[in-house]
This record gives sequence, structure tokens and C-alpha cells, in this order.
Amino acid sequence: MDIFDGFSIALTIANLGYCAAGVFIGTLVGVLPGIGPVAAMSILFPVTLGIPPVSAVIMLSGIYYGAMYGGSTTSILVNIPGEASSVITCLDGHQMARKGRAGVALGISAIGSFIGGTLAIIGLQIAAPHLAKVALIFGFPEYFSLMCCGLVVLTFMAQGSMVRALMMAVVGLFLGSIGMDLVMGTPRFTFGVVEFSDGVGLIPVIMGLFGISEVLLNIEQRISKDVFSGKISQIWPSRKDWADSAGPISRGGLIGFFFGLLPGAGPVAAGFVSYSVEKKISKHPEQFGQGAIEGVAGPEAANNAAIGGAFIPLLTLAIPSTPGMALLLGAFLSYGVNVGPLLITQHPDIFWGVVASMYIGNIMLIVLNLPFVGLWVKILKIPYHYLVPAILIFCVIGSYSLSNSIVDVIVMIVFGFIGYLFKKLKYEAAPLIMAMVLSPLMENNFRQSLLLSQGDFMIFFSRPLSAILMCIAVLLLILPNLSWVRKRREKRLEASLE
Repeated sequence: MDIFDGFSIALTIANLGYCAAGVFIGTLVGVLPGIGPVAAMSILFPVTLGIPPVSAVIMLSGIYYGAMYGGSTTSILVNIPGEASSVITCLDGHQMARKGRAGVALGISAIGSFIGGTLAIIGLQIAAPHLAKVALIFGFPEYFSLMCCGLVVLTFMAQGSMVRALMMAVVGLFLGSIGMDLVMGTPRFTFGVVEFSDGVGLIPVIMGLFGISEVLLNIEQRISKDVFSGKISQIWPSRKDWADSAGPISRGGLIGFFFGLLPGAGPVAAGFVSYSVEKKISKHPEQFGQGAIEGVAGPEAANNAAIGGAFIPLLTLAIPSTPGMALLLGAFLSYGVNVGPLLITQHPDIFWGVVASMYIGNIMLIVLNLPFVGLWVKILKIPYHYLVPAILIFCVIGSYSLSNSIVDVIVMIVFGFIGYLFKKLKYEAAPLIMAMVLSPLMENNFRQSLLLSQGDFMIFFSRPLSAILMCIAVLLLILPNLSWVRKRREKRLEASLE
């Protein structure tokens, strides 16, 4: 099976409908500040349980990369990022709008997103099958070491304190271990709650940490939206705009694709790095922050390309690099699909169908974002307090419908308040979610490795690939304690808070 077979799957009426629904909801989520793609995916996850896995993944993926498009609309017209990866777009996008170039800013944002996303999908299509073949040489020790390395990289890339990120990862590992012992078959850490025998539900936890907590935070902050009221015209960029944007879009696509491969980096880091690169190589760096089109084109191409790049470690190694990818991994497991190097051979319809749908979804997003700008402007004017009840109702219904258990609703509410406290205290939820998803996989590979070595822990260091991955993890744990690295991290943190 190849990409042409994938198009035959993605172009069925049903899958086209699910793809269209996904990218529309994703764009809507990106436009409306305070929801976020991960919360939207978790809210709608129960809806996908009754449809084929390939259709479900197509829809959830569409929500994720569709939010990247929609987030730029809010950044440009309101100066409030609709999604975290669109923060950097506010700097020049809103300035372009204030200078009467809102249409051009929206146009180059959509076009840059389309080109960056398409480049990343081509990279995914080419690289994933080859990486899957390489991953076949991985044994239990290599997989455990890879997951350890991925978690450490995630904490190393965290915006705040690495110690706090490690603490969150440990909490996630504990939550993932609740339920039946994988080897002995006995319950552990269930505290007498029968519903916890199958583990704490990932979706209610994500709904709480990313959905309920965001609602609580936004109610407290009372978001005020000063929507751009000028006439939006000339959406298609001029020749000069194209000449100024071609380089940033190309470089942004490459930067985003690379950062998508790294755990914890993802679209946010890709956008910031792209902006920094364009500002450094520009002949007129003083124009950045004043409405430079390069400051919109590059980051928007980068954050969309990062999504395509993030699919590679997810589909070939079962390693999620962002919270959205972690949710997709959890979705795959819920559908009974084992993600990893055998996915392409065992479930080629899912792999190639999803890849083909991403090409189609990018085209749909161009149609949604360029001709229907007026529609998104009207949606932007909806007061946030009208959205809160709908979000909360969807969260409650969604969490309850997973297993028809009130325990899942309670878990969601509890983690909603916990997530609110995390945000107030500057603790990142991403390491917790990643660790929670990887916990059963890590435990299984760890215990299988020790069974192979008859309890000898040196198996993780006696095999070359496993030893290299473990050494990288140890090195990244040591690096933050070096003075020059610590100073650079502190400067980066101060810059992100300004």
C-alpha cells in the first residue's frame, strides 16, 4: 500500500466528512481564545469511539493542525493568541492589521501555514517508512531507554524549571501505573475504587488539565476582546509580499519539521526559533515588531510544519512529542491499534489514510481561512461567558460517556482544579500527560528487559543503542546544573515572561 491507496481511503465520502469536520472544529477552536486543540480533541474523543479508527484519527488530527490555522486569525485581529503556538504571530500580525494590512497578514498566514504543513507531510511520507524499518531492530531495552530519553528531553525543553517538569513527569508515571499489575494481574493503587482497576482515564485527566482549568483561568482573567473593526481587503499578497515571504516560509517549514521531531519542542518552540532566525538574518531587523510580513510568514509555516514532524515519532516509535500527540497515542490504544514500527505493515490503511487526509485537510483549511474571514471575525465577537456553559456541558457529557461512570466526571473535575493550580504555580502539564501515556509502555519494556537479563540492570548499558540513549538522558539531566547552561535557561525564561 502507498500514498495513492491512502487517497482512495481519504477520499471516501465518510472520511472527507470527518476530515472537514475536524479542520472546521480545529479552526474554530483556534479562533476562540481559551479552549485549545488538546481540550477540544479530548472533549470530542468520545464521539469517535463509534466510528472506524482511520476516520477517528483523521478527525482528531484535523482538529489539531486546524487549530494552528485558526490561532493566527485571533492573533492578527485581536492581538490575543487563539492557540499557544500563535503567540509570536501577535508581534507583527497585529501591527500589520493596525496599518490597514489585516487582509495581507491573514492571507500570508494561511498560505505560509499551507506550504509549511505540506512540506512537513511530504517529509512524513518519505521519512516515516524508513524510520519504521530502523525501529524494527529495537528490543525491550532499547524501547525503554528511548522512552526515558524522550521524557528527559521533554523536561529539558520545558519553559520553566526542569526540576518542576521532572516532578510532573513522576506524577504522570504514577498515574499511569494505577490499575491492574501488567504481570501479576493484581490491582494496585486503586484505593478500593473498582473503576480504577482499568486505570485512571486519560481523557478525563486531559479534559480537566487543559479544558476545565483553562475555563477557570479565563473566567478569573476576564478576557476582553477588542476585535479589529476595519475593512479587511486585499487578502492575496502582492509580488513584493511574496518576495519577502518566500524565504521565511521555506526556512520556517524546515525549522518546524525538525522541531516537531523533538519531544517537548513542538509548534511553540518552532515559531519562536523561526522568528529569531528571520530577525537575525534580515537586512532590516528594526522592522520586526512593527509589522514585518516575514515575522508572520516564517512562524506560521514553522508551527504548522511542526505538527507534521511530530507525527513521525508518534507513528513509527509510539513516542508522542506534544500533548496533542499523547492524546492521539491514547486514542490509538483505545481503538486497539498498536502504534510503532509495525503500524505501516499491520495497519497500512490507517497510516496512509491519515497522511493522505492531511494533504486534503490543508487544502480545506485554505478554503476555510481565505474566503470566510468575515465569518471568523463575527465568531470572534461572541462573548466568552456565552461559551463557558457549552464547554463545561461538553466536558461533563464527554467524560461520562467514555464508560458511563460518574467516577470519570469526578476525575475530570478534580484534575480541572489541579490544572488550575498548576497554571497559577507555573507547573507545566505536558510532562505529566506524556509520562502518563508512556507509563504502561515503559513498565512493560522495563520488566521484559529484566526478565531477559534475569534481573541484571546492566542490560540497558550493555546493548549499544540502549546505552547511547541512556547516556543522552543522563547528560541532559546533568547539563542544567552547569552554570552557563543555567544562565541561558534563566534568560530564556525571563524573555518568555516579558
